[in-house]
Amino acid sequence: MTQLKKHSEQLVLANQIITNTKNNLNDASYRLNYHFMAPIGWLNDPNGLIQHNGVYHLFYQFNPYSYHWGAMHWGHATSTDLVHWKHEPVALAPSESYEYDETKTEMGCFSGSAVMDGDVMTLIYTGHLEGREPKEVQAIATSTDGIHFTKHAANPVINGSPKGLSNEFRDPKVWRHGELWYMVVGTAVDNLGAVALYKSSNLTDWEYVGIAAKSDGTQGDMWECPDLFPLGDKYVLVTSPMNMENGKSMVMVGSMDYEKGIFIPESQREIDYGIDFYAAQTFEDEKGRRILIAWMDFPFTEFPSKSDKWSGAMTIPRELTLDKDDYVRSQPIQELTALRDNHTHHDKLVLSTDEMRPLHNDNTFPHSYELKCKWVLAGNNNHGKVGLCLRQSKDGSEQTTVFYDLAANEVTVDTTQAGELSYQAVNKASLLNNSNEITFHIFVDTCSVEVFVNDGEATLSTRIYPDSASNSIALYTEGIEAAAEYIDIWTLKNAEIS
Repeated sequence: MTQLKKHSEQLVLANQIITNTKNNLNDASYRLNYHFMAPIGWLNDPNGLIQHNGVYHLFYQFNPYSYHWGAMHWGHATSTDLVHWKHEPVALAPSESYEYDETKTEMGCFSGSAVMDGDVMTLIYTGHLEGREPKEVQAIATSTDGIHFTKHAANPVINGSPKGLSNEFRDPKVWRHGELWYMVVGTAVDNLGAVALYKSSNLTDWEYVGIAAKSDGTQGDMWECPDLFPLGDKYVLVTSPMNMENGKSMVMVGSMDYEKGIFIPESQREIDYGIDFYAAQTFEDEKGRRILIAWMDFPFTEFPSKSDKWSGAMTIPRELTLDKDDYVRSQPIQELTALRDNHTHHDKLVLSTDEMRPLHNDNTFPHSYELKCKWVLAGNNNHGKVGLCLRQSKDGSEQTTVFYDLAANEVTVDTTQAGELSYQAVNKASLLNNSNEITFHIFVDTCSVEVFVNDGEATLSTRIYPDSASNSIALYTEGIEAAAEYIDIWTLKNAEIS
């Protein structure tokens, strides 16, 4: 039998390799300027998002030993503003019989969440070991200082999935309602994605309540990273369905019946329509805001940064709100304005039909900027396109296009010309209503584009890998006259993640 190592020993090994190798990435290509990344190695799902005593904690799936997915640890960072982050010591490392075997690659402390139980920060996570039965269990670890964590003697607190559920049983999200703790766990029933619901009075003794929600047959065969939370006067369920046609980040709005232990959905859509958005997790901060962060990658695409021996980044934090029509809107958090530096403003620019209008001809825009603009389309047309070309090369052969198609009532982010290393995709988001007005709020970084449409009506997050010299921005129309009522561009400072 493989000899287990104490948790403390595993943490020392992980933190040593970070200290010894973190400077190797100082000159790595495509490192982002204001998005969160791990100091080295591989990063995926955000975990354990929480704020306590004014400090935000971001835990995340982390492999310090490789830039490939593998032995999962929990990396950890803290912040006072969700923009500038400080790397903390690794919080969790695989060490127990249900999560560690040095002969395996599929093992570790998988995704989960965090809560405050009085003054004790508690991490709830999945212990995963391929080849073991059960292969996935739920466990907890606690801390009184929010930095150093001890795995609980009662682990695993849930020793495998209930009868009738899949052995795919992971990603616990815990919250408090009334006098009890509740937990949803991602799983499947009869090859249909589902979430299992548990309740507890003490975080260690959990009672299975039943299936809170499951796929209608079109929503994937396993639901990863479930997150069930109140928003406004509704409840919202966010999941990452596996093998769902034309979908990967689902948000449902509905109601929660705690007596019956079920979530009743009333509407469904994608929470982000870009290719590089997965495993979203939310939390309520001390201001009462519902904040979302997601992994800004997708498991089944290439990772060009691996050539520099690193992988993975997070989206910018977004605030979720529920509008009067019970529609979830997602917008960049206000704190990001602290990164704004040089400002360029353009008053109304009128474009004729089929016109390309460069904003600058000298490629003066850097890789990291924020752009806001409003388009007004001429006349009573029912067709035509208006948009922007971002990270455009001098000859126009390389670019990422963001445009509104009036006939289809869709916003598209097209990366088919975004660079040789970029994943070539056409990402589309349908809008609620046809209109001759549309607003874009766009964040561009070294290798990413995040587009917010009409005050958060739709978002599209995409990684791109263009040539470093491709820096131009241009406006364009196709088949219609239109005016850009205003354009504001701010260069964004480096977030100085330490």
